[in-house]
Amino acid sequence: MSDVATDTTFPPPSLVRARLPRQATLIVGVLALALAVLGGPLLTGASWYSVPFVAGLLLVVLLPLWSLQVEGRRAAVDRLVTLLVTYAVTLALVPLVWVLAYTVIQGLPAINWAFLTKDQTTTLDPVTFKQMPGAGVLHAIVGTLLITLGATIISVPIGLLTAIYLVEYGAKSRMARIITVLVDVMTGIPSIVAGLFAVALFTQFGSVGTRIGFMGSVALSLLMIPTVVRSGEEMMRLVPADLREASYALGVPKWRTILKVVVPTAFGGILTGVMLAVSRVIGETAPLLVAVGTVDYMNTNLFSGRMQTLPVFIVSKYKQGADLLELAWGAALILVILVMVLNLTARIIGKIFAPKTGR
Repeated sequence: MSDVATDTTFPPPSLVRARLPRQATLIVGVLALALAVLGGPLLTGASWYSVPFVAGLLLVVLLPLWSLQVEGRRAAVDRLVTLLVTYAVTLALVPLVWVLAYTVIQGLPAINWAFLTKDQTTTLDPVTFKQMPGAGVLHAIVGTLLITLGATIISVPIGLLTAIYLVEYGAKSRMARIITVLVDVMTGIPSIVAGLFAVALFTQFGSVGTRIGFMGSVALSLLMIPTVVRSGEEMMRLVPADLREASYALGVPKWRTILKVVVPTAFGGILTGVMLAVSRVIGETAPLLVAVGTVDYMNTNLFSGRMQTLPVFIVSKYKQGADLLELAWGAALILVILVMVLNLTARIIGKIFAPKTGR
C-alpha cells in the first residue's frame, strides 16, 4: 500500500508590513499647515506667528495616527518619538535664528565706515556749524577688546595652574575637593557681584568713585576663571596615563612631564575652553557698567580713566531714546559677530590641536 503524498505546504506569512508612502511626511505636513491656517488665526483670532507651531503639533499628532492604522503600533511609536524630538529641536532653534535675523535686519543699516572708525565725541556740522554727536563705535570696540584681553591675561594663568593642581598634585585630597566646590560656586556667581567686588577692591587703594578699565578686567576675570579651570581640568584628565608613565620611566621629573607632555597634549582643549570663556564674558554688561562706566571718547589706557564697551554702549543708546536706537542695534550686531567669530575660532582650534594618541 503506497502512501499518497499530499501537499500540505502553506504560503509563508508576509514578514513585511505595509508602509506609508515616502511622501507621507510631506502630505501630512501640507494638510497640517492648511488646517493651522484655516483653524488658527481665522477662527480663534490668534496671531499668524502661531501657524507654524500649530502646524507642527498637528503633524506630530496626525502622522503617528496614520502610521498606527497602516504600519502598526511599533512604527507609529517610532514616528511619534522622532517627530517629538524634531519638533523640540526646532522650537529650540527658532528663537536663536529669530534673534540673529532680527539683529542683522535692525543693525545692518547702521553699519558704515564712519560707524566703525569714529567715536561718539562731538563734531562740527559743516552745514549748520553746530556741535553734533558722532556716530561711531570704535571706542567701544577697542574698549571691549582691551578689557577682555586684560581679563584673559589675569584668568588664564590662575585657571590653568589651578587645573594642574587639581589633576596632577591634589587629586582626591581635601584641598582639591574644597577648591572644586569653590569653583562650582564661582560658576554661578551673578555678574553684578563680580563688578561690585572689583569696585570694593580698588576702593581700598584709590578714591571712591574711581572707574578704570582694569577694574572691568578684574571683574570679568572672576567670571572667566571657573570656565578656564573646568575646561583645563577636563582636558588634562583625558590625557592617557601611559604618556605620563612613559615620561616618568625615562626619569623625567613631574613638573617637566606636565610642561612637556600633559599640557601640550591637552593644549587644543584648553585653548578652546579659554576662547569659550572669552565669548561668555565679552557680552557682560552689569559688571562693566559698575566698574568701568561709560564715555564718548577713545581711551586705550586700562589704568587711567573710564572706557566704553559695546554692551554698555548698547544700554546707553537704548536709554537715550528711539533716535539713537539704530546705533544700539548696530553695536549689538558687531557684538554678535565678535561672539560668533570667537566660537568658530574655538571649534577650529579644537580640531587642529586635538590630541593624537593613536587610539
